[in-house]
Amino acid sequence: MKFAYHHSMCPVEQYVPLSIEAEKLGFDTITMPDSICYPKEASSKYPYNNDGSREFLDGVPFMEPFLLAAHLAAKTENIRFTTSVHKLAVHEPALIAKSLSTLAILSGNRFGYGVGISPWAEDFEVTNVPWERRGKRMDEMIEIINGLMSGEYFGYQGEIFDLPEIKLCPVPSERPPILVGGHSKPALRRAARLGDGWIAAGGDLDSIKAMIDQINEFRVEYGRDHLPFEFQAMTAEAYSADGIKRLEDIGVDEVLVAFRDVYASEPDDKTVEEKVAMLQWYAAEVIEKSRA
Repeated sequence: MKFAYHHSMCPVEQYVPLSIEAEKLGFDTITMPDSICYPKEASSKYPYNNDGSREFLDGVPFMEPFLLAAHLAAKTENIRFTTSVHKLAVHEPALIAKSLSTLAILSGNRFGYGVGISPWAEDFEVTNVPWERRGKRMDEMIEIINGLMSGEYFGYQGEIFDLPEIKLCPVPSERPPILVGGHSKPALRRAARLGDGWIAAGGDLDSIKAMIDQINEFRVEYGRDHLPFEFQAMTAEAYSADGIKRLEDIGVDEVLVAFRDVYASEPDDKTVEEKVAMLQWYAAEVIEKSRA
């Protein structure tokens, strides 16, 4: 099992010391979310907390994840970085591919690209991207990004995008894996057909197992079950050695831990020292015992 630390939108000055400490304590990954803005008026509901409300986001300090990952990579040596998840569908694929290739090179191939559509129509409105056919848009974007990572001339003609043959230079020596987030059946199919992994944004053991099993069935259907694939999960099961064993048994490869409810509306007022103590507890009680 691998272990990823989620800062959970902490105060900006805490990212570096907490990342350095997580690396020292044996965490494998730093994972980070993405949010562009908080609209004054919003009609969409968030699908991953119990009441669907968005109020927990108002005033939360979301950092742009590519810039944050590059900054933290310069302050660390070996720990990996992932997004969980970046709102891919509101961007342009060639520009994302350029940023992604640069980040992979600067970090020494220490970046895994977790992607999602975004459940909020307002994200599409503020970026002037159509909300309609967003799933197809994202599918084509993943294909384009992977094609451009080859370092060869690559063009694309799809239903959404028409890209002339272009070549990026430089490109990383290893293509960054694309990890697909989402719990809907189309998201599970997307992960199986186009992704190198899948991210569970919550859920209990039974629900996560059901989704993993479904993805594995889809991977067989698409003839991709022979390829490397990783399953990440954020779940309450991740906070004990026994829970880690249960997650391993159903096929989870990496757990994401945050040490606070990222959907809660209360302020994040813990000091770096208090958070380091939680990291140390987890390393001793969960990571070390799981690896013993």
